[in-house]
Amino acid sequence: MGTGFGGGDELAAARLLLARLGVTPEQLVTAPSAPRAVPTFDEYIDRVSEAVTAGTGRVYGTYWNRVREVWGSRRLNEPTPLEIRQLAERMKDQLVVRRNSRGGRTAAEHLISSLRCLFSYAEADGLITESANPAKRVPKPRRLASTRRALSEGQLSSINEVAASTGNDPELDTLILRLHIETACRRGGGLALRRADLDTEQCMVRLHEKGETVRWQPVSPTLAGQLTQHFEDRGGGAPGDRLLRYRNGRPITSRRHDHLWQRLGRHLPWVATQQVSTHWLRHTTLTWVERNFGYAVARAFAGHNGRSDAGTTSTYVRADVYEVAQALMALTNEPHPLVPSPTARNAGPRRPNRSR
Repeated sequence: MGTGFGGGDELAAARLLLARLGVTPEQLVTAPSAPRAVPTFDEYIDRVSEAVTAGTGRVYGTYWNRVREVWGSRRLNEPTPLEIRQLAERMKDQLVVRRNSRGGRTAAEHLISSLRCLFSYAEADGLITESANPAKRVPKPRRLASTRRALSEGQLSSINEVAASTGNDPELDTLILRLHIETACRRGGGLALRRADLDTEQCMVRLHEKGETVRWQPVSPTLAGQLTQHFEDRGGGAPGDRLLRYRNGRPITSRRHDHLWQRLGRHLPWVATQQVSTHWLRHTTLTWVERNFGYAVARAFAGHNGRSDAGTTSTYVRADVYEVAQALMALTNEPHPLVPSPTARNAGPRRPNRSR
């Protein structure tokens, strides 16, 4: 018999040792591996921050920083649902009250969402089980109805007139307003627009918006020309460069939108009182499109393509980009390359109720 491991003498000695330790050979085979060390919130937030999109990081970063302040050295599996509720209530109480404040409900909702995001990664990494996820057992505050609404014809005209006659760059501000009125894009979509996203031949812009969605949206020939000229006049170089720019050539940021609406609020008190913002332009355009061209076209105009936006029925009433272009024609009273001439003569139910 051989002298290597597994020989008779060695095997007998091993069995004797196991017997003295009270361990069976079967227990050696099925023994669980050592549990993984659960990281602290400070450690794990750093990891998750590198895995999420830039947009998610911007939204949740503030709340993760708050979690660091109170739980940074604690491990992920330590907080309870009750502690999460308590932290959400503290955030509501400590919120800086502004005129558009809604009692801290949004802050509490974002805190819970940020923790759900964090714990979902911990589940995927095997650090906690689904049943041990405390954030799933904490309901979000019920979301109140939005105070945003469509602007009237007179209100929209006043906004355009003030933007065109005040400020240090009326040309830029009126271009921003026209872009958002024509496309109903979100603020982030306008800020992310690059020269490569502008198709001047087909008069379309490629919008990069929330959820990493990308879509082509028709624009009027006038706006396509204005965007092209704007980029050329303000020092844009490579196609990948951002399109909207200050006079010194730097790309604009969200601060331009903030300053624009602050200035409009000084000249139009109702803008400041009602906290009107760029997103109200999206409401305005989409409301007009829905009233005149129906729900399916408005949904396509908005870029809502997921089934969750409207249920299963939307699968069967989906509008295409040509119908969106037809609605845009009626909105701007301009022809569009995507709409043939015979259709163009019957583009809409009536001339749009918009001053352009």
